[in-house]
Amino acid sequence: MGSTVLLTFEVIAEALRGRIRSGGLMLGDALPTQAVLMAEFGASSLSVQKAMALLKRDGYAISRPGKGAFVARLDADADAGYAEAGNAPSGGTAARVEVLELALTEALEQLTGLRARVEALEAGGSGPSH
Repeated sequence: MGSTVLLTFEVIAEALRGRIRSGGLMLGDALPTQAVLMAEFGASSLSVQKAMALLKRDGYAISRPGKGAFVARLDADADAGYAEAGNAPSGGTAARVEVLELALTEALEQLTGLRARVEALEAGGSGPSH
């Protein structure tokens, strides 16, 4: 029942985790901007936002308002010592809610697009032919 196909936001998140684990991105380094990740992966802004939310949820990234996102830890087994230094990643429930909100937004956008196509078909127009 397990699928090995990753969604775009999962691919982006895993690629960034890999860079962190390999040392390409070090603790405290700025993560690539949304625009850079959109261009690199050919992804939508929503996919990049969802990837960043995953990284934050998993403790790999932390946001600093007005500054961007930064590497918060180097691997999944990292010490919880960041909390003592006042750099605890915003994780847990808040990050999960953020991921769910982004997923809901994406679903609503897809529904809006489908509704427009159905209305066009009902009005006698023909959608794009493939």
